[in-house]
Amino acid sequence: MQKKGKFDYILLETTGLADPGAVASMFWVDAELGSDIYLDGIVTVVDSKYGLKHLAEEKADGLINEATRQVALADLIIINKTDLVPAEDLSQLRTAIRSINGLGKILETQRSRVDLSNVLDLHAFDGLSGISLQKKLQHVSATQPHLDQNIVTVTFEAPGNAKEESLNVFIQNLLWEKNVRSKDGHCMEVIRLKGLVSIKDRAQQMIVQGVHELYDLEETPVSWDDDAQRTNRLVFIGKNLDKDVLKQLFMATVTETGKQRTTHSKEGQVCP
Repeated sequence: MQKKGKFDYILLETTGLADPGAVASMFWVDAELGSDIYLDGIVTVVDSKYGLKHLAEEKADGLINEATRQVALADLIIINKTDLVPAEDLSQLRTAIRSINGLGKILETQRSRVDLSNVLDLHAFDGLSGISLQKKLQHVSATQPHLDQNIVTVTFEAPGNAKEESLNVFIQNLLWEKNVRSKDGHCMEVIRLKGLVSIKDRAQQMIVQGVHELYDLEETPVSWDDDAQRTNRLVFIGKNLDKDVLKQLFMATVTETGKQRTTHSKEGQVCP
């Protein structure tokens, strides 16, 4: 800390019980205020021997346990101590992690030995990530709940141009108002949101992403081709997510092809 001038990089390690979303939000907001510090990405380390136990832990009132939340928020997931468990256990852990987070990159290692090039300069929260995100989103598939946790990855694609004002309403209903429910009446809780959207009258592809209640919409360096069909690709990670309802709401409230609202989002009906 006695070094003069700017730091090249800051690695902030939280405790094993911390919610990284709260810490990430701090730096994300700081960047919006013009700080030289920007949020590069969230890295979660999972212990191969005890990872499944922590992910399967049940909390009172159906709350999401800390380990699951940390995996759901991660841009990079490092499975450590792979030499201490049988191949079958490692495969089960890998499946559990992927069922929670279908977008994050997974690395496996021993004794925490990881090439720093895989950890630094992730650019997971800025417009530069839009270039790699475009390829990632084409290969992300929806996941099924694992270990009796209702945390899943949901993804869909919707053609058309999104209206920026309506897009904000759609996201705010999910993240702020928390009034969107699944078909069976359960409240949807979005932990992480990421996607590429086409905004009406904008030449650039836009990246949208959110962590808990915070979200941002930013231009990427990628332009839409004049003759290309514009489309929107979104990935949600969270609890009780209903792909059909989310897509229906998105189409009805955001895109030019949408014709009417659905009844899955109601004012005044906030989830507990």
